[in-house]
Amino acid sequence: MSIPQSFIQELLSRVDVVDIVGRYVPLKKGGANFMGLCPFHGEKSPSFSVSPAKQFYHCFGCGKNGNAISFLMEHAGMGFVEAVQDLAQQVGLQVPDDDISPQEKERAAAARQKQATLTDVLEKAAHAYRQHLRASTRAVAYFKGRGVSGAVAKRYGLGYAPEGWRSLASVFAHYDDPLLEESGLVIVSEEDGGKRYDRFRDRVMFPIRNVKGECIGFGGRVLGDDKPKYLNSPETPVFHKGRELYGLFEARTAIREQGYALVTEGYMDVVALAQLGFPNAVATLGTACTPEHVQKLLRFTDAVVFSFDGDAAGRRAARKALDGALPHASDTRSIKFLFLPPEHDPDSFVRAQGTDAFARCIGDAVPLSRFLVEAASEGCDLGTAEGRAHMASNARPLWSALPEGVLRRQVLSDLAQLAQLDAHDLADLWGKSAAQEAARQPA
Repeated sequence: MSIPQSFIQELLSRVDVVDIVGRYVPLKKGGANFMGLCPFHGEKSPSFSVSPAKQFYHCFGCGKNGNAISFLMEHAGMGFVEAVQDLAQQVGLQVPDDDISPQEKERAAAARQKQATLTDVLEKAAHAYRQHLRASTRAVAYFKGRGVSGAVAKRYGLGYAPEGWRSLASVFAHYDDPLLEESGLVIVSEEDGGKRYDRFRDRVMFPIRNVKGECIGFGGRVLGDDKPKYLNSPETPVFHKGRELYGLFEARTAIREQGYALVTEGYMDVVALAQLGFPNAVATLGTACTPEHVQKLLRFTDAVVFSFDGDAAGRRAARKALDGALPHASDTRSIKFLFLPPEHDPDSFVRAQGTDAFARCIGDAVPLSRFLVEAASEGCDLGTAEGRAHMASNARPLWSALPEGVLRRQVLSDLAQLAQLDAHDLADLWGKSAAQEAARQPA
């Protein structure tokens, strides 16, 4: 999508960089400019300056600078087009695109309006859940029992959905509003004459935010032994599990400061780790890690550590995360896999062994290249020709998913050594196999 430079200039003349930055960074007037703590590096004294006259920001500590568009790209992890569209929507401008028909433009505008309306509905529910948490001794006791402080609960917007089938009827004047169903807050029964009831009942609530900080869905955890233990919002126009990561909005600054993102398996892992000194943790939303997840994380950092429980389920989840990470494993990126003892999750491990021990585990995590070889070798007897051939067969699709570069060639060399073949011979064999498979595909 090509956006004319003239439109970019008009857009930047309409937006106020102080307003845009101020949504993410607390700013105070200091002479002609506004000052705040830099969101791009850790500091205790404000060195981040935003100029309303120049419509420009600059950090005197780390040197980061730019306009409203670059701020959304750098801080919120948006792409260029996404940042332009976001700003244009805020000031009521239509981004020009000659390749789109008037009908498609109209549909796109309607979709953006629907998304904005749904996030407003979800924000209102999130506010109500936060209010309910204060009134629920059981829910407060649960979070206190997990060591969660009031400050961390506030940072993540934690809440509580009370018992009862229609508690949201006291929050929304029109409980039959279709938006409540579209947002995933209310279920409409097909078998009981269209009876409506709250999706989340008697659960502690974890609001899921996009990179702009808008509430797009929820995760809810039961307080007792009911099933399912965790319940997510369904797929909606604003919420797609395969693209979103819980806690990314809250962790984005810490990810930059710590130099890596820590990917865990659950909401409570993220909140507990933030409490215990690891605020750079995020979690997938009850689904396998996808290439979209990895791509989104790599907008904020070049280093990602996946943390999994050491049981069989954790190994399976790690294997799926490997598939998601391979296409993005370029030469300048570090992707690792951490396996905890089977009896521990990250929260319990840190409480039992301490933060230093967990930090050492992160440092000793398995590099992607080694985990690829381990995954390919699983179940193969490398002491036999058959086992080595089986390993090579397993490795081929994994290796093929890697982007071109030095890492890809080094992994090929490692695999060839295990297979007791020359690297060129192995690559030639795989190339011929790929060509034969392509020839067999229907035209």
